[in-house]
Amino acid sequence: MSDRLFASLWLVVTALIAWATWQIEVTFSYEPIGPRAFPWLLCAGMGLTALRLIFRPGHEPAWPRGELLWKSALLLAALLAYAFLFEILGFVLATTLVGLAVGRGFGGSWRGSLAAGAGLGVSLWFLFDKALDVTLPMGRIFSGA
Repeated sequence: MSDRLFASLWLVVTALIAWATWQIEVTFSYEPIGPRAFPWLLCAGMGLTALRLIFRPGHEPAWPRGELLWKSALLLAALLAYAFLFEILGFVLATTLVGLAVGRGFGGSWRGSLAAGAGLGVSLWFLFDKALDVTLPMGRIFSGA
C-alpha cells in the first residue's frame, strides 16, 4: 500500500515538473533540441514508472530505519543542496561536493570520495560540454556576477 501512495505522490510531482518545463521559453536556440527535451524525457520515464507501481505494486517494502534512515536523509539533503547550488557554484564544483557527500555517506574515505567526486565532475563536464555540446554553468562565483 505504501508503494502505491508514494507512486501517486510521485506522479503528481512529475506532472508539476512537466508543467513547469512546458513554461520554458528561450529567445534563441543554443542547443540542437532545445532546453525542454531532457526534462520531458525524464518526466515520461518517471511517470511511466509511477504508473507501473500504482497498477502493479510489489510486496510491502521495508522502509529504512535507524542509521539507514539517517543516511537516506543526508543523501536527500545533499541532492537538494546540489540543485540549489548548481548555478552558483557551477557544475564541476557542485558535482564534486555532492560526490564527496554521497561517497562519505556510503562509507568512503575523505580522499577517495573527494577524488571520485572531482573525477565525476570534470569527466561529465567534458562529456556534456565537448562531446554533446550541452552548455553547463561554470558558476556565478567564478564569473563575478
